[in-house]
Amino acid sequence: MLARLRQALFIPESGLLLVVFVLGAALWFFSGTVRTPIFETAPDGPRQRVFTTNAAGERVPAFAEQNKFLNARNLAQLAKDTSFIAIMAVGMSIVIIAGGIDLSVGSIYALASVLGALAFQQFGPDGPHAAASPWAGVMLGSLACLGTAALCGLVNGGLIVALRVHPFIITLGAMAILRGIAFVVTRGQSVGGFPPAFREIVRFEVGNGLSFVPLAVMLLVLAAGWIFLGRLAAGRRVYAVGGNELAARFSGIRVERVKLGIYLLSGLCAGISALVALGYYGSASSGDGQGYELNVIAAAVVGGASLTGGKGTALGAILGALVIQMISSGIVILGIDQNYSQIIIGVVVIAAVVLDNVNNWLARRRQSRAAA
Repeated sequence: MLARLRQALFIPESGLLLVVFVLGAALWFFSGTVRTPIFETAPDGPRQRVFTTNAAGERVPAFAEQNKFLNARNLAQLAKDTSFIAIMAVGMSIVIIAGGIDLSVGSIYALASVLGALAFQQFGPDGPHAAASPWAGVMLGSLACLGTAALCGLVNGGLIVALRVHPFIITLGAMAILRGIAFVVTRGQSVGGFPPAFREIVRFEVGNGLSFVPLAVMLLVLAAGWIFLGRLAAGRRVYAVGGNELAARFSGIRVERVKLGIYLLSGLCAGISALVALGYYGSASSGDGQGYELNVIAAAVVGGASLTGGKGTALGAILGALVIQMISSGIVILGIDQNYSQIIIGVVVIAAVVLDNVNNWLARRRQSRAAA
C-alpha cells in the first residue's frame, strides 16, 4: 500500500507540478493587487454592475481588491490561453518522443484556420448558404479545418519517409510553403462571418468567465495522448523508434508507418487547436499562429520530451504549456517589457535541454557503475 502511494505521489511530472506551484506562488506574491469592479447576475439573467453608497450618500460602482494573478478572471484567461498551445504540444511531444521535430505546426495552424474559415463563411449570415442548416456549416467547416491539418501532417511524414531527409529540413520548408499558401488564398485579408451557432458553442462560459470548450478540448486531447502513449501498443512503438530506431527496425516495427502516424497526429492536433481558436475569435488570417513553433516546441521540451527521442508524456506537454503561458502572463502582470518575452522563453528552453542532457549523463553514469 505504501509503495503504491509513493508511486502515485512521485510521478514523472512531479517536478513540473512543483515548478508550476512555485511559479504560481511567486506571481501571487510579487504581482500586487488591483481594484476590479464587482458584478452580479440579475434576476432576468444578464450580468450587471454592483453599486454601493459612499459617505456622501452618492450611488457609486462597487470595487474589490484582488490579487493581479490569483483571481478567477485571470486564472480563467490563463486556462484559455494555455489550451491552444497545449493541444498542439501534445502532438509535438509525440513527434519528439519518436526522435523527430515539426517546425511547420504554426503554418499548419494558419492554413487550417483560413480554409476552415472560408468554409464557415459560406454558411455565415452574409454567405451564399446562409439559409441552410447552421449545423451543416459547422460540420463542413470543422471537416475542412481538421482535414486540411491532417493532410498537411501526412504530407510532411510522407516526404520525410520517401525522401529520407531530416525532418528539420522538410518541416522548415513546409513552414514557409503552407503559410505562403494561406496568404495567397486569403490575399492577406482576414476571413470572418461565421454561423452564430458555432461561436456560441465554443464561447460557452461557466463560472466567472471560464471558457469551458477550449479547456474541455485540451483535457480530451490530454486523455487521448495519455491513452495512446501509455496504454496502446502504437504508443510503445513510438517510444521504441525514438529510443533506438535501428533496434526498433530489427525488432519488426514498421518505422516508416510510425513516422507517418506521428506527423499525422501532430498536424491533427494543430487542426484541433485552430478549430477551437476559430470559434473563439471568430476570424482567421494567414498571420495566425506566427511564432507558435517556438512556444509549442518549448512546451514539449519543458514538459520533459527529450530531443534525443524516447522520452516524454502527454501530461508533461500540458504542464510545459502551462509553465510557458504562466511566464508570458507573469511578464504582463509584473509590468516587464514584453519585448523580453521571447528572450525569456528561449532561455527556459535552453535550460530545459541542458537539464535533460545532465539527467541523461547521470543516468548513463549510474548504469556504467552498476555494470562495473
